[in-house]
Amino acid sequence: MSETLFTPSQQNGFAGNASANGASGTAGPEAPAEIPRLARETTVEHPWPVSILSQKFHDAVSKWPGAWIEGQIVEINTRRSGSAYLTVRDNFEDISISVMGFRQFAVMARDFRQGDRVVIHGRPDLWVKQTRLSFMADDIRRVGTGDLKEQIEELRKKLKGEGLFDAERKEALPEFPTRIGLVCAPQARAEGDVITNARLRWPTIQFTVVHAHVQGPQCPPDVVAAIHKLDNDPDVDVIIVARGGGSFEDLLGFSDESVVRAAASCSTPLISAVGHEDDWTLIDLAADLRASTPTDAAKRAVPDVNEQLQIIAEGRRRIRDRITNMVDNELRLIEGYANRPSLTQPLVMLERPQRLVDEAGQQLDIALRRIVDDAGLTIEKLHASLTALSPQSTLDRGYAVVQSAEGKVVDDAEQVHAGDELTITLHHGVIVATTLG
Repeated sequence: MSETLFTPSQQNGFAGNASANGASGTAGPEAPAEIPRLARETTVEHPWPVSILSQKFHDAVSKWPGAWIEGQIVEINTRRSGSAYLTVRDNFEDISISVMGFRQFAVMARDFRQGDRVVIHGRPDLWVKQTRLSFMADDIRRVGTGDLKEQIEELRKKLKGEGLFDAERKEALPEFPTRIGLVCAPQARAEGDVITNARLRWPTIQFTVVHAHVQGPQCPPDVVAAIHKLDNDPDVDVIIVARGGGSFEDLLGFSDESVVRAAASCSTPLISAVGHEDDWTLIDLAADLRASTPTDAAKRAVPDVNEQLQIIAEGRRRIRDRITNMVDNELRLIEGYANRPSLTQPLVMLERPQRLVDEAGQQLDIALRRIVDDAGLTIEKLHASLTALSPQSTLDRGYAVVQSAEGKVVDDAEQVHAGDELTITLHHGVIVATTLG
């Protein structure tokens, strides 16, 4: 420890307080008999308690002057209770500082977002309980108009105008991929998350992993090269660009124009899995699918083997049920045919036709009898008429028919002369006579 951090008055004051505390009462743990007044007076046998050292830090820091600092907000959390907590990073060095503020500062901080460049006024402060150094702020202001978010927004509008984010450009993911190309940092947790979760869902899936820088100036060219390499690999069915969560600045590489154009021109379906659900980068808009996390990307890239097995089992069950129903229906038809009287008693089939034949014969007999009866009655009527009109009937009553030799009926005596030969037809027989006069 550097002894120049403390003034003699501070050391004397803490020594006096420590002595007073050590001499007060006998309750509680036994206090040291004597606490060194100065840091250089501490020894193995007489050390300072942590609380004294933390308090000395606090007293020293509280005398530091206030200052204006400049940086970029990488994390910000404002609460309704009237407090605000920020992490501000140097724009040129990878150095961050925690900033907190209350009341008015918290109200002012609500107008700022992650990625904003700001200047903040405040004083250093040390929390004794955990010996944590922070910057207690009382004022915050925005720096310039060209912050990173505005630059990214301008790039987004430009690329959108070129159609790089259009839905028509999106490629559908393969339903059953065999190999996934993975772009991630070496030994990154994202790599394990993707591979583990993908193989839990689809054990036969294979991977081609290309490691790349996922933040810093080397990130864009590495990611672009990795995407091109996997896109040119004919065995890769889908590409996942994965990175775990991080600050807005950590993810800037994935909003680089070259990375976005590489993702948009990739012919292999590409999934972006950069950061967490609330994080966003321009590669998310150009990718064919945006996953909230690397784990989510693994779940979206491959099907669930258990779900597929259930689908197959359900399909088999439906096929079996349908075949069983068809067979049962055919068996019922066969049983119905087998139990029909026409098959069990074939002669039954002839009963109805036989009835039709018998009925037709009866109707034919009746019809013929009627015809014969009608014809007989007609004949009888004609016979009676003929008999009534027949000359024979006249002859039967005792009359005779006289005919000349020429066969003409003589109905007038003047037609007959002496010596004419006449034929007389009687009821029985014929008489030939000659007239005398």
